[in-house]
Amino acid sequence: MPCLKRYACLLIVPFLLLSACNSCKASNTVVPKQAKKPLHKAEILSGAQQTAKYLPLLKGKKVGLVINQTAAINGILLADTLKTLGVDVRAIFGPEHGFRGTADAGEKVGNYVDEKTGFPVISLYGAKTAPSAEDLKDIDVLLFDIQDVGVRFYTYTITLARVMQACADYKVPLIVLDRPNPNGNLIDGPILQNKLKSGVGQHPIPISHGLTVGEFAQMVNGEGWLKNGAICKLTVIKNANYQHHSPYSLPIKPSPNLPNMRSIYLYPTLCLFEGTKISQGRGTYFPFQVLGAPSLKGKYEFNFTPKSIEGMSKNPPYENQVCYGIDFRAAPMQKLEAQKQLDISLLIKLYRAYPNKKEFFTPFFNKLAGTEQLMQQIIAGKSEKEIRESWASDLAKYKTMRQKYLLYP
Repeated sequence: MPCLKRYACLLIVPFLLLSACNSCKASNTVVPKQAKKPLHKAEILSGAQQTAKYLPLLKGKKVGLVINQTAAINGILLADTLKTLGVDVRAIFGPEHGFRGTADAGEKVGNYVDEKTGFPVISLYGAKTAPSAEDLKDIDVLLFDIQDVGVRFYTYTITLARVMQACADYKVPLIVLDRPNPNGNLIDGPILQNKLKSGVGQHPIPISHGLTVGEFAQMVNGEGWLKNGAICKLTVIKNANYQHHSPYSLPIKPSPNLPNMRSIYLYPTLCLFEGTKISQGRGTYFPFQVLGAPSLKGKYEFNFTPKSIEGMSKNPPYENQVCYGIDFRAAPMQKLEAQKQLDISLLIKLYRAYPNKKEFFTPFFNKLAGTEQLMQQIIAGKSEKEIRESWASDLAKYKTMRQKYLLYP
């Protein structure tokens, strides 16, 4: 077994060199006139990859980590890297899907000890949703590193806000290692109404908010969304060479049912169907890339049959039943990547095709939409244009407010 100190050096030096190299690329370097080939675009680096910027902030500190399987540097989990580098990690706080990302959506996760690192793991998606005073009594600083997909009902930003509240209440500084938003170009949907706050929506932002987690954290502080006027002592380690329109393929799937970039681009629209009788493909190996239901037989030829899949979807809707509907797996990726609007036409189309319209929507739909109006508009037969006009004013106000917290062009 190699010496740990030597291994630590081997780990950290490439990161430092990579950060330095990309800093050079990002500078205003003069290109020689004789150069015929254009310079390659600088590689996007997440906050976690830029170890030189945050390791000094952890030196001599007792550290807590709010992370999951997406907190990785070149394929190595951050917890493993920090342990190797001698950082004094006292606890890991795990969000929805658990620390290793294997729990099903909405599945409650208990506390345990991580076998690989030996670190205690405290679940923030079970009996508690935020660190307690007891959890933080021996923590000097918390480090947050979770890949988000830029959608209000994707629960990691809710976890971040709750962690910020705990940090503010118990005087623990928070470092957010930022990561690119793969849907950073998409800002659309109704603003969440206060009366519809739930576990899938807590803040007055649109369905697709166009923020990185670092920007969202700044918004939480800046807009006074923490209770009792509290302010979290926040440090954001920015992404390098990133802009909101930058194409970015996630190196690790962010959760079990978002297995690829196609599902991530389709998720902002297709997840709304979780509040309907339409399956989004949970229980298949292509979730959030199809839509269908048994009662649509005769309306569509394409079909799929959900099965219980360990680590992805246990007991999915319509388990072992043939669902008929729409297959998006051949949709052009460039078009999906460049989308700037939710596809409300799909809700309208499938509502009209569904035989028993009184059963189409479930009460969960309004929580996902963040408004009661969208369901009512679809039932009333409103056009997509009319629906969009109803939230245009509030969305414009949000976009203006968002500008104050942007860290990237």
